[in-house]
Amino acid sequence: MATHFADIEEMKASLGAHLGYSDWHEVTQEQVNRFADATGDHQWIHVDPERAARESPFGGPIAHGYLTLSLAPVLLGEVYGVSGVAMGVNYGCNRVRFPAPVPVGSRLRLGATLQSVEEIPGGAQVVLALTFEVEGQAKPSCVAETVYRFYL
Repeated sequence: MATHFADIEEMKASLGAHLGYSDWHEVTQEQVNRFADATGDHQWIHVDPERAARESPFGGPIAHGYLTLSLAPVLLGEVYGVSGVAMGVNYGCNRVRFPAPVPVGSRLRLGATLQSVEEIPGGAQVVLALTFEVEGQAKPSCVAETVYRFYL
């Protein structure tokens, strides 16, 4: 874990800090297929490697954008943690963009920056700027401003 906060107060003192990066994780066709099954999104660009190799501008299948975003909770666990809270929940996203594809078989990592921490009844609301990167690719695959709530 790149950054660990002892409590919410310590987190508040780190506004604007880059919290670090997750490890690199390979995005597999099996993972993409399972996501397609879970969401009902079986578009050929994701689940038909032969057709995607022939017809897509990416030369093969790509992960769903929302699959990339859905990896945030697990990858954030490698980036940072906070003690002194009873639980945390995903509260939503303020903004999400998918500037570049995630080719199946590529490796992906997440970087996070702490944008805000504000008190709410029973805890704190935290906003993080997330950047998902594909190894060797110049543009990020996903940029998102995500909101989490931590309860004491």
